[in-house]
Amino acid sequence: MSIFLTSENLKTLSLAAFDQVVKATSGFRSRPGQREMAQRIASNLSGVTLGEHPNPGKAITVIQAGTGVGKSAAYLSTTVALALALKTRVVISTATVALQEQLMTKDLPALAAVLETPFVYALAKGRGRYVCKLKLERLVGLDGEAEEDLFGVDEDLPPPRAAFAKQLQGEDPEERRMKLYDSLASALVGGKWDGDRDNLAEQPEARDWSSVAAERHTCTARHCPRFRDCSYYNARTQLAEAQVIVANHDLVLASLGRKALPELDNCLIVFDEGHHLPAVALDQFSSAMDLSSLRWLDKLPKTLQEVSEKIHVQLAQDVSTLAQQLKVALVNVGRMVMELLTGYDGVYRFKNGVLPDAFIDPISLIHGHASGISKALEALGAEVKLLAKEDPEQAASCSLMYAKLGQLAPKLGSVIDTSSLLLEHGPQPLAKWLKSDTSSGLVFLTAHACPIVPGDLLRQALWSEVRGAVITSASLTSCGSFDYFLHESGLVNNAQVSTLEVESPFNYSTQGQLIVVETEADPKNAEAYTREMVTELMSDLSRVEHGALVLFTSRAQMKVAVEALSSALQDAVLVQGQMARGRLLATHQARIEAGLPSIIFGLQSFGEGLDLPGKLCETVFITKLPFSPPSDPVEEARSEWLKSVGRDPFSELVVPATGIKLLQWTGRAIRTEDDQATVICYDRRLLRQSYGRRMLQGLPRYAVSRRVGGVALAV
Repeated sequence: MSIFLTSENLKTLSLAAFDQVVKATSGFRSRPGQREMAQRIASNLSGVTLGEHPNPGKAITVIQAGTGVGKSAAYLSTTVALALALKTRVVISTATVALQEQLMTKDLPALAAVLETPFVYALAKGRGRYVCKLKLERLVGLDGEAEEDLFGVDEDLPPPRAAFAKQLQGEDPEERRMKLYDSLASALVGGKWDGDRDNLAEQPEARDWSSVAAERHTCTARHCPRFRDCSYYNARTQLAEAQVIVANHDLVLASLGRKALPELDNCLIVFDEGHHLPAVALDQFSSAMDLSSLRWLDKLPKTLQEVSEKIHVQLAQDVSTLAQQLKVALVNVGRMVMELLTGYDGVYRFKNGVLPDAFIDPISLIHGHASGISKALEALGAEVKLLAKEDPEQAASCSLMYAKLGQLAPKLGSVIDTSSLLLEHGPQPLAKWLKSDTSSGLVFLTAHACPIVPGDLLRQALWSEVRGAVITSASLTSCGSFDYFLHESGLVNNAQVSTLEVESPFNYSTQGQLIVVETEADPKNAEAYTREMVTELMSDLSRVEHGALVLFTSRAQMKVAVEALSSALQDAVLVQGQMARGRLLATHQARIEAGLPSIIFGLQSFGEGLDLPGKLCETVFITKLPFSPPSDPVEEARSEWLKSVGRDPFSELVVPATGIKLLQWTGRAIRTEDDQATVICYDRRLLRQSYGRRMLQGLPRYAVSRRVGGVALAV
């Protein structure tokens, strides 16, 4: 590093980049909060130490930036300028595709046009988003030998919901699949497609794509004959040349230790939409195994035997016996599951994370048999890769054999990981549960295990590696405090962590109002409350002149409201699920532009990320406080554990989590400095209960009033 790049110089340099962006922004309005955010990032990250160092400087900056602050411009300008000066890279991690698209098509091009130092940016995707050309060529016979049985559809995967209906209409699924593969191969050969699934005009079904998707377990990398023109590795090459990489939280956590992304101790990282990190961590470190779809175990011994004979290697284990024993053990556990579940669709959770004695031996057998097979699979795979390396003439056949073995690895891995977690028991229990699902038309039984404290996972796997990070979102505080997020994300009591709350430039007290409708029915009495709430809602909807958004906490609740719509309102309402999200929003906008009222009915996923400024959304109706469903097995297990150690899960977890959701939901109302909007909440607990008032403290400073019997009253 140049001797002139002191911490103070780096800070000045990154703030100068921010000022350049501001100056170049057409019609820019001064936003003090945006500059405050840029200053905090520049100040904290300019002191980090990257690379090998006995005592490196670290900084993790947690910033809540209210709607309208312009946080992407603040963090992009400062972190990219710092990275370019330090000759390192920046990873921008998001939670939604919409934000990734905004960064790649709008924010980063705008920054590149302003900064004096040029930089390259690229979008990182998981390997499974790219086609494996070797698999596709073998499926369609482009290499002279079709081998559909090798890369055919995974029969253990549940069929799409519409599959049976299509078959009744005379559709041949095999013929449809082969037409798809032929069209993909032709597009590749003709240069009309680059192998990226997201660049296809029409997205293939998951089962069809899985047969040709690139996978880590089926890839021989440099030993593959198609390595030089591999879609995935070509994308990796572009990433290697980029100074700025846009990724998502799932990919960042899944890539830890795998070198798919820059090493976290040698780059800067920004987590936008950072409030999603704890939930993503739980998903990443959870595990599940199938107890009913076991045809892969019938194919496994034959596959291993065929490969071993082709490369003249003797298998150390009797895989036929092990596979049969594993299948018997899985079937036995499946039968035990059906005895515990009360119906074909249901969940059974083991209290306190303790398996009944009857499950210990069967699960132990499953783990032992699966581990034995896994050792044989790994040893054989290593021999295949060694042969491909030593004899290039056999590289093509070795790659196909390795892919054949690799298709078994994820299934086997899930059995090993899940059985191991099910058998684990320590001071802090895991969530362990069994599930039956018939949504596909068939019965699928699964066993699950998951840690219950995301903060511990993130502290050990992520923050221990990070040197310089920014975590930002419009909803990191709950009930007016960062405490909940810091605990959930594993950052509490971390000396390298600083927090900053940057207020929105919007004047909520004059631009908006929050009305709390006090129903006679208690919201806990779902049937009576929903009936009364829907009556009030219908009356309010009849007065909507332009755009509005109604947010429901359940499909059942939304169904009651849809059935209560008058004929006039039916013409104005668009319901989530009736059409694709993009088409629904476009229809909504077209109606408003035509001078017609348009009302969107949405569930919880519509409570975040929707940007409907001006007339597109002048009223947000919140039908009930967005508490999480009480049946979630991980939340249940965590609450159970907290109670056992004398803590209050409702106050510690439920209230702050709901407070963050409520902040997101109300955030759909005012999107610009010129908006005028109203939020109407029909849940009286927001004013009457102490926990409701806690949530209210964390919301923007709306003018708050209450409505009783149709009469508006001061609070």
